[in-house]
Amino acid sequence: MQTLRLWLTVTLPLLLVPGLSAAGLYGERYCEQPGYYCMTVEAGDSWQSLFAFDKHRDTVMRLNRMNIRLRPGMRIAVPKDLDFVSPETIAPFAPYIQPGNSNLIMIDLDELAWGAYSAEGELLKWGPISGGKDYCADVKRPCPTLPGDFTIYRAGTAKCKSKKFPVGEGGAKMPWCMFYDGGYAIHGSYEVPGYHASHGCVRTFIDDARWLNRNFIHLGWTRVIIR
Repeated sequence: MQTLRLWLTVTLPLLLVPGLSAAGLYGERYCEQPGYYCMTVEAGDSWQSLFAFDKHRDTVMRLNRMNIRLRPGMRIAVPKDLDFVSPETIAPFAPYIQPGNSNLIMIDLDELAWGAYSAEGELLKWGPISGGKDYCADVKRPCPTLPGDFTIYRAGTAKCKSKKFPVGEGGAKMPWCMFYDGGYAIHGSYEVPGYHASHGCVRTFIDDARWLNRNFIHLGWTRVIIR
């Protein structure tokens, strides 16, 4: 019951946002929302050419839940007042939740986001994720990220790699991996595309995984709640 109350505390503000659609790239749900507009990527556009300032670029990438290379025809959401918007102001998590017995990584599969909460219940940082796909062709079955309440039990370095995926070509890079359930891990990736695309692991931006791995988690103590 405590977990349910905690989850409702985190997600309730999001349920009050009208008109958000889960279809297509994540950022497209903001195209008709007040305070945002969507731009169409043209040939030659890149994150760096469109958003020269690091702060602007980081905010827009987090808003769209993606770090992949931009391709012509993509639509990405941009805050109209980008100078006055930061990742903190667009966080999809409540700033505080009920304190717990440990620090906590909250994974919201609908919002394609993770949030790191201190044991005191304060949101310290958040970032985009990409979870498991509805269907993985190489294993010929669905491969979603499973919900549940877990604990980080093992962590690796920047050289962490998969021993299984892709099937027949094992060795996919999983920098700063943090295992929470068997072979399932939270890890860094340059393929966070604004939708679910993994074999079940939780992909994050590389820098986010490094921060979680080196500055936040404690093996055998840090909880992971996936909903």
